[in-house]
Amino acid sequence: MTDRKEAKGRSGAVFFSLAGRNLRRHAVRSALATIGIIIGVIALASLGILGNSITLLFAGLVSDVSDTILITPHLAVSSGDPFDPRNQLPSSISARDVDAIRKAAGTNAVIPMVRTAERIRVGDTSGYAMMYVLDAEDIPLLVDLDTGVYPKSVAAGCVMGTLLADDYEIGAGNRIELGNESVRVVGIAAERGMAIDINPDYAVIVSKGWYEGVYGVKNYSQVIVKMRTLDDLEVVKGAIDSQLNKRDTNYDITDSREILEIFYQTVDAMNILLVGIGAVSLLVASVSILNVMIISVTERTREIGVLRSIGTRRGEVMLIFLFEALILGIAGSIIGGIASAGIGYWIAAAATSSLFSSYGFRGEAPLLETMVIYIVLGLAFGIGTSMLAGLYPAWKAARLDPIEALRYE
Repeated sequence: MTDRKEAKGRSGAVFFSLAGRNLRRHAVRSALATIGIIIGVIALASLGILGNSITLLFAGLVSDVSDTILITPHLAVSSGDPFDPRNQLPSSISARDVDAIRKAAGTNAVIPMVRTAERIRVGDTSGYAMMYVLDAEDIPLLVDLDTGVYPKSVAAGCVMGTLLADDYEIGAGNRIELGNESVRVVGIAAERGMAIDINPDYAVIVSKGWYEGVYGVKNYSQVIVKMRTLDDLEVVKGAIDSQLNKRDTNYDITDSREILEIFYQTVDAMNILLVGIGAVSLLVASVSILNVMIISVTERTREIGVLRSIGTRRGEVMLIFLFEALILGIAGSIIGGIASAGIGYWIAAAATSSLFSSYGFRGEAPLLETMVIYIVLGLAFGIGTSMLAGLYPAWKAARLDPIEALRYE
């Protein structure tokens, strides 16, 4: 029994050696098939790393403010009819509505704000930046300072996000033009990153008293409620909804957990799409292996006839061709896996940096565990598709009639 196992092991090594020799005899063709597998593994692993990195980054951002409830005017599509009741929906939040929210929120902090964009000019450099308008006493609740002080209620002063200040190369004490107004930068905000409530790093924060005096705007565009404890979140949401939406849905009331759930659904679909694209590229590569193997079987018909005539069994002939597919798959998958570690890291880092930089968030590199999971997935899929592509040619070779194969020209 032991001798039989040793004989099978030796024959397997011989067949593996034959498979390697046959691939070396057609090195260019084998290399082209291997390149297809390499590209497929890189595509599958890199796109998987990219999608999962974006998921992890956004999940971390939103979870940082899981104590937040956001109230905004309800969005509805108008028909264009002047009598359409949807045209009567509020486009802003009044002070009266804010009072109702405070009543419903109890001891939790209620922070009304105006969120808009404004032209900013420093010397000869100009552009647009996000502007947050907050009651002077509420600014410290959302913004920490790196240097300077907070603006006073009606003073022409602002806090500038640290990354925006870096872009314009200014600090606390400098003056800027905000719209048509000259405003002093009284403070530079500490870097905070993107979140559900505000993204101050690339923004300007001014007081509501000054903004109302200059622009004449009294209402707010959204209200943030900061919960003391998450246990009361659903109760407070229900109380706010009862106060604001007594008859119709005039305001949307959401929290970061709902937004995270919606985001996960969206990103899951995106991940499936990205991995699907990579998988398709691997399937295309497997077609090239199938083509190479079928051509190999056709070219080596007489060789197969000789092997069969000296007693080589069908299963052993099939094993030779499966080894060829396995060698191509392993070689392409290993090279592709090594390459995807670097390429996937670079793509994920570049894409997340590009996506999040405008929000003041410095995208971090994908986690090591994330990379390993998708690289292993790429390796497994690459080897698996190669073996599947080699099954039919191997079966075809094993089914050849020895006599007809020896006569083949």
